[in-house]
Amino acid sequence: MKTENKVATIVVCIMLIAAFIKFSEEEDVWDLNEKRLKEEILSIEESVEKVNLLDVTPFEWDVAYSFNPYTSNEDVFEMVGYKWDDITETVNEGMNQIVFMKDEEVVCYVYGYPEDNGYGLYFHTLMLTSDSHLVFQVDRNSGLNYLYRE
Repeated sequence: MKTENKVATIVVCIMLIAAFIKFSEEEDVWDLNEKRLKEEILSIEESVEKVNLLDVTPFEWDVAYSFNPYTSNEDVFEMVGYKWDDITETVNEGMNQIVFMKDEEVVCYVYGYPEDNGYGLYFHTLMLTSDSHLVFQVDRNSGLNYLYRE
């Protein structure tokens, strides 16, 4: 093989490896939106006692589901009508497992303990729609911004 062909082959291989690394490092939209949601909730000013959920969700959504602890992945998939890889069952009381959807696609997934996430979100109904009454109380007594629906 000529030197020029070897160099071309090496360059193509490097480009393919770089493209693979970039592709594998890209975050899913639901992870990116969860980070954006966290930023919005953490930036709520101290003087604010109530917020509209639409004002702190920096993405479009039409349905949000809140699942109780110990809800199986299969039950979540059945409820939302959508299966995706990066879902984990809640294993304890007090954990958040919230799925925001837009046009039957997951756009944000909130999972874990509020203390670990740095914020919390709670609504006592299984499902909210973006045209629901979406006023949430801001509670800072726990040392983090915790939104709960009145």
